[in-house]
Amino acid sequence: MNIDDLVAIDIHTHAEEPCCTHRDDGYNEFQAGMARYFCNPAGADGMLPTVQQTADYFRERRIGAVIFPVDAERETGFRRYSNEDVARIAAENSDILIPFASIDPAKGKAGAREARRLVRDFGIKGFKFHPTMQGFYPNDRSAYVLYEAIAEEGGVALFHTGQTGVGAGMRGGMGMRLKYSNPMFIDDVAVDFPDMKIILAHPSFPWQEEALSVATHKPNVYIDLSGWSPKYFPEILIKYANTILKRKVLFGSDWPAITPDRWLDDFAKIDIKEEVRPLILKENAKALLAL
Repeated sequence: MNIDDLVAIDIHTHAEEPCCTHRDDGYNEFQAGMARYFCNPAGADGMLPTVQQTADYFRERRIGAVIFPVDAERETGFRRYSNEDVARIAAENSDILIPFASIDPAKGKAGAREARRLVRDFGIKGFKFHPTMQGFYPNDRSAYVLYEAIAEEGGVALFHTGQTGVGAGMRGGMGMRLKYSNPMFIDDVAVDFPDMKIILAHPSFPWQEEALSVATHKPNVYIDLSGWSPKYFPEILIKYANTILKRKVLFGSDWPAITPDRWLDDFAKIDIKEEVRPLILKENAKALLAL
């Protein structure tokens, strides 16, 4: 990866299409609901690019991309996509893709062993957690055996925070409970794993100030700006991004729900200082990931 040739690094993209297997029953309907929530004109099909298609899209735009699946099979019934397959395709496109993995913390010691193997044998740089989709509080001690493995292997932990588009508008919210994704629960994780880099994903509606508080207080906590069009960013988030958190805020799109084209176009129109823009778009991620 030639970092100098990239115009940006997207810290938050999803591998939504299975690499080597078929889609589960109900998965198209789930993705159609996501497309409606994010006003994606392509509908469910637009929410399901392959990992290779993702690489091709980002390469055309000279944007590096952190990509990951989400292991939420216990709560959703949808089988998880293979971390190894995502890592393999990322390795074939290492000029543009940076592989993260996802392991449900409920897998306990088996999950911890998997995490170590993925870092050592597949070049995984970090791990994605979605407390609402995975149905757990981030500070639940049962998850700590997995965090310990990630921390010891030098991995990054990226946590979904705030409301989610998953299940939005669907009956019962598709069983998704928003309470798990309050960023204040991750404050405990930052205390107990002070050397593990942690990313709070998304503007954390309705807990934005909690997220800013944790990121301001804990040196190892960062915020990514994915999942929302920048035109909807709250004023306080923009204020902190321009000042005391300017080196801890990261560009993320939430591809394929939100495309980088849409995000970057809206980002150009909000009141971010010119000297801060390159920090958010690339330099902060470069430093965090030691690229």
